[in-house]
Amino acid sequence: MAEIVNLRQFRKGKAREDRSAEAERNRILHGRSKTEKQRERLEAERAANFVEGHRREPAPDSKPPSPDRN
Repeated sequence: MAEIVNLRQFRKGKAREDRSAEAERNRILHGRSKTEKQRERLEAERAANFVEGHRREPAPDSKPPSPDRN
């Protein structure tokens, strides 16, 4: 004879397991430690400073192009 199962409890248990599995996947995909976030931020700042430091400025005596040029 088959075991009697309360369907409401079964559905709630299944939903709980599904949420738990999804949370675990999200932790793996999106979870980063504080030091990883800081390191990534510092690397981005260094790259931006490097580019900004190598940016060419227009010569002081040169004029910007006039807007009526075709």
